[in-house]
Amino acid sequence: QLQLVQTGGGLVQPGGSLRLSCVVSGLPLDDFAVGWFRQAPGKEREGVSSITSRGYLTDYADSVKGRFTISRDDARSTVFLQMNNLKLEDTAIYYCAASPVRTLHSLVGADYRYWGQGTQVTVSS
Repeated sequence: QLQLVQTGGGLVQPGGSLRLSCVVSGLPLDDFAVGWFRQAPGKEREGVSSITSRGYLTDYADSVKGRFTISRDDARSTVFLQMNNLKLEDTAIYYCAASPVRTLHSLVGADYRYWGQGTQVTVSS
């Protein structure tokens, strides 16, 4: 069974940066593709970014392209989401998720089997 534990998040001013981490345990991270999702109050869950096993391919939502970067360190069993130039509309609970389909690069939540606990990101002046 794969477990995902998220760290990072918090309160930041517009234009600031945060880095989210998703630490995986139970199974080797390199057997999994990973995605990041977010859900703002009153809104549906939105796919933010994804990365295949070994990091061959990445995807980004149009709303975060050029500002967010997904990366993975399989030796540390960790996937990162670096968020720069944060905007008010980035405020949400962020979730990491994993799929055993190694080549998956999807921003659809239903494609992922395992989920982290979520972490709050608040962008406010």
